Amino acid sequence: MARILVIEDDGATAREISTELGTAGHETVLVHDGHDALELATREPFDAITLDRMLPGLDGLAVVSQLRERRIATPVLMISALSDVDERIAGLRAGGDDYLVKPFAPGEMAMRVEVMLRRSASTAKENILTIGALQIDFLHRRVSVDGEPVKLLHLEFRLLEFLARNAGQVMSRRIIFEKVWEYYFDPGANLINVHIARLRRKLDRPGRPSAIATVKGEGYRLDAV
Repeated sequence: MARILVIEDDGATAREISTELGTAGHETVLVHDGHDALELATREPFDAITLDRMLPGLDGLAVVSQLRERRIATPVLMISALSDVDERIAGLRAGGDDYLVKPFAPGEMAMRVEVMLRRSASTAKENILTIGALQIDFLHRRVSVDGEPVKLLHLEFRLLEFLARNAGQVMSRRIIFEKVWEYYFDPGANLINVHIARLRRKLDRPGRPSAIATVKGEGYRLDAV
């Protein structure tokens, strides 16, 4: 069973999508506003998203574009009454994985979601990294330690992802600011220290050394523990 975020402001269409995906054995979460959808998709992992193009608050193009800017790779099926080739290209160019024109057959919509899920499952195997007791699913932004799920905030996950992709190497504060925060200066506050401390509280286990080592005067390093 996949967990799918359905972003659709029309109540009847939202119910139709949810019912069809539910019949296929999936769990759906409904959101009707673009801002709420972006916040939820950033905060919680989903296996796939169906996204209406025209939404109140923030339109579908902006939603998918900002998800990709935040490095959230959840597959997105864009659904819209805008059927011109240029509109379909714009949707795919913004970050959509597929584009379906309204009115649509519910069965076709569900099958397109299934195809996205199959592609995603194939890709997911290449996006899971295990470092000691720590496992990170980069595609779905899931983290576990000793098999137990760990819930991270968006920036905490980005920081962990950067350290994990460079595990065993010391990363300086300057590089971390550039790659994680996209700051090209050191803000001078305890920004990194605070986030490292939060990660340690969530990742470390009693009786073991911290997964994130502080290398005095140089930076931080993620180790297998």
